[in-house]
Amino acid sequence: MIDLRLLREDPDRVRASQRARGEDVGLVDALLSADEARRSSGSRFDALRAEQKQLGKQISRATGEEKAELLKRTGELAAAVKAADAERDEAAAEAGALLLKLGNLVHPDVPVGGEEDFTVRETHGIIRDFEAEGFEPRDHLELGQALGAIDTERGAKVSGSRFAYLTGVGALLELALVNAAIAQATAAGFIPMMTPALVKPQAMEGTGFLGQAAQDVYHLEKDDYYLVGTSEVPLAGYHMDEILDGGQLPLRYAGFSPCFRREAGSHGKDTRGIFRVHQFDKVEMFSYVAPEDAEAELERLLGWEKQWLTSLELPFRVIDVASGDLGASASRKYDCEVWMPTQGRYRELTSTSNCGEFQARRLSIRMRDKEKGVRPLATLNGTLCAVQRTMVLLLENHQQADGSVRVPEVLRPYLGGRDFLEPVNAA
Repeated sequence: MIDLRLLREDPDRVRASQRARGEDVGLVDALLSADEARRSSGSRFDALRAEQKQLGKQISRATGEEKAELLKRTGELAAAVKAADAERDEAAAEAGALLLKLGNLVHPDVPVGGEEDFTVRETHGIIRDFEAEGFEPRDHLELGQALGAIDTERGAKVSGSRFAYLTGVGALLELALVNAAIAQATAAGFIPMMTPALVKPQAMEGTGFLGQAAQDVYHLEKDDYYLVGTSEVPLAGYHMDEILDGGQLPLRYAGFSPCFRREAGSHGKDTRGIFRVHQFDKVEMFSYVAPEDAEAELERLLGWEKQWLTSLELPFRVIDVASGDLGASASRKYDCEVWMPTQGRYRELTSTSNCGEFQARRLSIRMRDKEKGVRPLATLNGTLCAVQRTMVLLLENHQQADGSVRVPEVLRPYLGGRDFLEPVNAA
């Protein structure tokens, strides 16, 4: 959540952020009114409680009719205090509910607009010319089936659409990707983590995934647990309700977990293969830093993503995501999009976001330093390896005319030294 003091002091900035997101600007004024009601009801309660305490002292010294009058006033005051307490709680609840609906403040340098209004920051690698090489590229599913790596038919039989089995070399390739990604993250100073896939509502709401993204979240109503769509959620919740030593920051974690998304808004999109599925695995980077270091940390996370994609020898570009396409918790987000030969376009593979103090305030995570005392810190996240999508783009970009797939050097130690993945089934 944003700082209410900032809302009071500069509401126009918050209105501009809401407008850039394409969200309700009227929410700002509603929150300002609710906040004023919360503060005024709190002041009224405090004044009545102070009078109540003072009256108690007077009663102890009074006698006769004076004491009787004071006791009568005590009864009236007790009822007024109870009513003021209820009014204060109601006002605080309303303000809190409205505050949770408000997205993070958009960074002033973010391009304004919708999904297609991003700006391209940089481009890396060379897009292969398959026509010059004398063959037409096959899509990842055709390649994966020939390699004995992907089985979507049995995935659909057992679990339904958008599920698949990774078999044989497909399973080995997943493990290779995870191990190589964790090795890079560990070398960069990240603490590796195996995180829970089920979390309580506090963790899901605190990270901002029960607002605009709620339609894609799986909820187990009987137990009131949520299946995570990213290990960002348990990594953010790891330090909730804690005060961290500022001298130990930054804290960096690399979490591996299965991830689950309903893909509610993607009907008819990417239905073939494993590019968009309900269950996938991911290695996620997560950083806790001082707020003043957040922008520099965002660049570091992007740098590690670029290092990873370069090591996989994939052609990609980095885009600065437009304001209307940001998640609720992000003030700025960069996506790395990899070229997909069979679609002739770039597709999102990794993202990195600066959430500033937004998640930390919602999760009550603070830092203590000598100069500024106890205050909220900043959180950032970045995908290092979304396994299934990475497999898709590896297969398509590194395929050979004979149906084999060249293995990037970084993965070879994790695949028994293989230079190529060879077909086992007829194409």
